Amino acid sequence: MQESKTLKKLLAVTAVAAMFSAVGVQAQTTTAAQNSAAGQTEASAKLSAGDEKALMDMAQANVNEIAAAKIALNKAQSSEVKAFAQKMVEDHGAALTKVQAVAQQKGVTLPTEPDAKHKAMAERLEKQSGDAFDKMYMENAGVKDHTMVLSKLENDAKTIKDPDVKALADEHTPVVEQHLKSAQQMKMQ
Repeated sequence: MQESKTLKKLLAVTAVAAMFSAVGVQAQTTTAAQNSAAGQTEASAKLSAGDEKALMDMAQANVNEIAAAKIALNKAQSSEVKAFAQKMVEDHGAALTKVQAVAQQKGVTLPTEPDAKHKAMAERLEKQSGDAFDKMYMENAGVKDHTMVLSKLENDAKTIKDPDVKALADEHTPVVEQHLKSAQQMKMQ
């Protein structure tokens, strides 16, 4: 009989403990869900016009470089120019993937093809061959574009407010600097 009462008390205490544990878990789950929802709202908060433009500019620069580099992979005569073009496809492809991830998180639609200026340059490149192609590609996609993109990144980095967009600009700047140095060293005569 005594054993039965002790067993009943033990079951009652266990049941109460289980109930409080369930309430605690429920409270933690609700709080975690609320925090997650708040974090998502914050993450997808509208970017300022300047930050959105900086993100779009980064995407456009990467798209332009990849397109020109793909032409160079097919048409370049110099193995050095082909190697540079391959590096552009790899580095700008990786950078574009990162930009796209942030853009998706922020609800920004990015350009997916070269801008008008770079489409025109692609048409001019397609008409060239041999040394003339190599020289034109390195002058335009190599030196001019990387000079412009580097300047834009450095200026944008000073005014970008969103930490994710700022991190992209800060991460891409040294890569673009290295591309520019390589292009300047290779500059075709």
